[in-house]
Amino acid sequence: MKTEKISTDVLIIGGGTAGCYAALTISENSDKKVLICEKAHIKRSGCLAAGVNALNAYIVEGRKPQDYVDYAKKDADGIVREDLLLTMSEKLNEVTDRLEKLGLVILKDENGKYVTRGNRNLKINGENIKPILADAVEKAKNVTVLNRVNIFDYSVKDNKINGAFGFGIESGIFYTIEAKAVIIATGGAAGLYKPNNPGFSRHKMWYPPFNTGAGYAMGIRAGAEMTTFEMRFIALRCKDTIAPTGTLAQGVGAKQINSLGEVYETKYGLTTSERVYGTVNENQEGRGPCYLRTEGITTEQDESLLKAYLNMAPSQTIKWIESGRNPSRQNVEIEGTEPYIVGGHTASGYWVDTDRATTIEGLFAGGDVAGGCPQKYVTGALAEGEIAGLSAVKYIDSKESFEKISDEDTNYHLRETEKYLTDRHSLYTTEQLEEAMQTVMDSYAGGIKTNYRFNKKQLDIADCKIRQLETLTDDLYAEDFQELMYICELKERLTVCKSVIAHLRARKETRWHSFAENLDYPEKDDRNFNKYVNSRLENGEIKIIIRDLVTGGEKYEHSN
Repeated sequence: MKTEKISTDVLIIGGGTAGCYAALTISENSDKKVLICEKAHIKRSGCLAAGVNALNAYIVEGRKPQDYVDYAKKDADGIVREDLLLTMSEKLNEVTDRLEKLGLVILKDENGKYVTRGNRNLKINGENIKPILADAVEKAKNVTVLNRVNIFDYSVKDNKINGAFGFGIESGIFYTIEAKAVIIATGGAAGLYKPNNPGFSRHKMWYPPFNTGAGYAMGIRAGAEMTTFEMRFIALRCKDTIAPTGTLAQGVGAKQINSLGEVYETKYGLTTSERVYGTVNENQEGRGPCYLRTEGITTEQDESLLKAYLNMAPSQTIKWIESGRNPSRQNVEIEGTEPYIVGGHTASGYWVDTDRATTIEGLFAGGDVAGGCPQKYVTGALAEGEIAGLSAVKYIDSKESFEKISDEDTNYHLRETEKYLTDRHSLYTTEQLEEAMQTVMDSYAGGIKTNYRFNKKQLDIADCKIRQLETLTDDLYAEDFQELMYICELKERLTVCKSVIAHLRARKETRWHSFAENLDYPEKDDRNFNKYVNSRLENGEIKIIIRDLVTGGEKYEHSN
C-alpha cells in the first residue's frame, strides 16, 4: 500500500450531522486546522442522506429546555444523564436558527412563526439538509475534507489519543493521521441483528446500513468507558417499507389498533419501547396484525401524507399508489424492526462529561456515538457537535506539547491491513460471516425471532458464538479496498455485539419492554438497577461498571 502521513489540529471522524457542525464551530471560533474523514461523501452521508421532514427536538413557545429533559428522562424510564440532556436542550433553538440562516426551509404560518408538530417538533422541507451542511463546511476556513477514507482504529498511548489510522477506499492510500484532539462523530450500529427482510434485502432497514458501530468499536478496543448498550433501539415502522410511523401518529393522530379494531396503545403505554412491546404482545396473543388507524381521515390529510412520505420514504407512497387506495381507505400495518445501538434515540455510547470528553484524553464524542443523552435527533446532534468542537479547541489551547504517532504503531496497523489484501486462507466470505453473526444475535440475543426476549443461557451461547466468528475474521481476504472496508465493518459489528451481550446480561431487570426484555428478570428493579450500566475492556474482557444516576442539577465530570 502507498502510505501518507497527515498532521492536523483536530481530526473529526465522520462527516455526518455532528461532524459537520463541529467543523463549522471550530472554524468560526478558532484558527485550528480541521480534517474531516468520511468513508462516504459528506454531501449525502449519515442519517440525513435522504433528508428529513421534521426537526424532532425543538423548544416550542411556552416550553423550556428542562421540559425536554423531563420528556427524554420519562421515555427512558430514568436512565439518562440529565446534565447532558440539559446542555444539549439549551442549544436546540440556536442551532435550528443557524440551519435556517444556512438555507434550510422551515415552514411558517401566516404570522411568520414556525409550524410545530406536537410539543417538541418543527415541520421542515429537509430534502437538502445534508447538502446545505456540506456546502457550509466546504466554504469554512481551515477545514479539509477527505471523502471515501475509512478510519478503522485510533492511535492511543497511555490513555491519550494521538490520532488515527485509515485507508482510501478508492485511492488505496494507507493514512497515518496525527491530531492534537479527535472528535468521534460516526453513526450508531446497524446490521448487528437479522432484519425483517432477509437475503438480498437484508440491508433494507430503518437505520443506515453503512453505520456499523465503527466509533463504538474503536473506543471499546482502546479501553474507553461505554454506557447503556443494553438500551437497544427498536423502531416501530410501516410493514415492508420500514417507513416512519411518527408522521402518521402525530401528523393525523393515527392510533395503534389490533385486528379487532381495538385501540391498544393506551393499554401498554406511550413511550417508544412500550409502543413496540404492545404491538409484539398483541400479535403474540392472537390479535394481530396491528395497524395505525388511518381509515376515515380527510382528503387533505391523504394528500399531506402522500407528499410527506414521498420526501422521506418514497416506498410507502408508492405502496399506497400501487394498491389504488389512499391512507383514508386502508389502515397501515406496523411492525418492529431489528434492534439497533444508536445514541441519538437511546442512551448508548461513550461515557462523556458535559464537555463531551470521553474517558480517553483528547477524544471527544458527539451525536449517535455519545451516550447518556437520548432523543437528540438532528438538532441534538448539531448541539453536541458544537459542544465537542469548542471543547476540543479549549483542550488544545490548554496543552503545551503533543505526542507523535510512533513508527512502531504505524507499521503494526499497516501490516494488519495489508494481510487482508494478500493472504487467501479463508474458507468463508465476509458476507457469510455477517449473515452468521446476524443469525446468532437474532436467535440468542433478543432479536425478532424471539420477539426481542432473551435469558442468560441464550446470551451465554450468543457470546460464545460471536467470539468464534471473531476468530474467523482474521483469515478473511479482500480483493480490493471496498472489500477491505467490508471486513473492517464486520469486525466493528462483532466488537459491538460482544458489548451489547455483556450489557444485556449485566442489567438483571426488565426496565424497557422489548428494548431489553430479560426473561430471567421480568420485573423492574429500582433498588439495584436505577443506575447506569457501563463497561470497559480490560485485558481482553469486558468489565461491567455500575454507576449512580446524575440527577437534579448535578454534573458528572471525569475527575469525580
